[in-house]
Amino acid sequence: MPSPSSTRLNKFISESGLCSRREADRYIEQGLVLLNGKPAQIGDQVGPRDRVTVNGHKLEPKQVEDAVYLAFNKPVGITSTSEPGVRGNIVDYVNHAARVFPIGRLDKDSSGLIFLTSDGDIVNKILRAGNKHEKEYVVTVDRILTDRMLDEMASGIPMLGTVTKPCLVQKETPYIFRITLVQGLNRQIRRMVEHFGYEVVKLERVRIMNVTLKGLPVGDWRELTEQELAGIMKMVEKSSGTEDASGGRRNSKPATKAAQEPTGTGEPKAKRAHKSGPPSQKNPSSNGWWGPRPEKPQAAGPGKRPAKPGAGGPARPKSKGPSATGSRPASKGSPSGRSKGPAPRR
Repeated sequence: MPSPSSTRLNKFISESGLCSRREADRYIEQGLVLLNGKPAQIGDQVGPRDRVTVNGHKLEPKQVEDAVYLAFNKPVGITSTSEPGVRGNIVDYVNHAARVFPIGRLDKDSSGLIFLTSDGDIVNKILRAGNKHEKEYVVTVDRILTDRMLDEMASGIPMLGTVTKPCLVQKETPYIFRITLVQGLNRQIRRMVEHFGYEVVKLERVRIMNVTLKGLPVGDWRELTEQELAGIMKMVEKSSGTEDASGGRRNSKPATKAAQEPTGTGEPKAKRAHKSGPPSQKNPSSNGWWGPRPEKPQAAGPGKRPAKPGAGGPARPKSKGPSATGSRPASKGSPSGRSKGPAPRR
């Protein structure tokens, strides 16, 4: 039985600010981690007098009060990884004085809000789908949306060997919709859109839990406020950081036409939101995040790739603080009438 003063090795490495727990496990498997001079194993415990080195570098655990929590408005073209060998990786772009790593992923072709931190203990508590922490996105597609498509998307569709959880979907314009997820399957929104024969033109994450992009221009980052951090800590207070909160392992192979249909779990189907619906406790702004689970990106499917906004690549940030809010994505058509139906059920 582990000593009360000991810490699991991957957690110890993560709390040092070097990387996430998942990346720490990879380093251990690759033989890059030594515990008291001997190759470490997955699941090893670290005591107060133990020495840990990763690729020759001795680690010291970072104190919780010194942890860093950042909100970053990621531009298109930046990769959500801390791997130093990846060109345009998010850690090099942010260039923070502390060792930080992203909480989850945001596709290279997508933009918007992503957290970075040196606190490895909070990562899984935010990411696990079973903990039901919201992430909100604004999505622009290549042709006119239909109510049937949005309703089916909200109810759940077969994907990656499972069925997506019911979610909140709200039509903004004929080409733009807003979607709120508690999952983080690989390229989930793009796959959901492609399921109906559409293509994503622009995808922006605008909210993670109680934090929004308001006042944070593309390419800039800022530290979370005391109020935001207190809200997050309260939300994850009873959240599990273990696999049993993830809703089960996902099959990494794409779903076939004979993919399993939803079973009788007793979980109610989500309804699309009325555009003027009131804010909820989890969405106090009312106008608005898995980040998705870290996985290797898969090759793009056949067909034309979505157009990328902007040209010449993202500019380096000039400041750390918030400034004027970036413009909202332009629609390709005039706004249509609001969708009819009952108020959203959460």
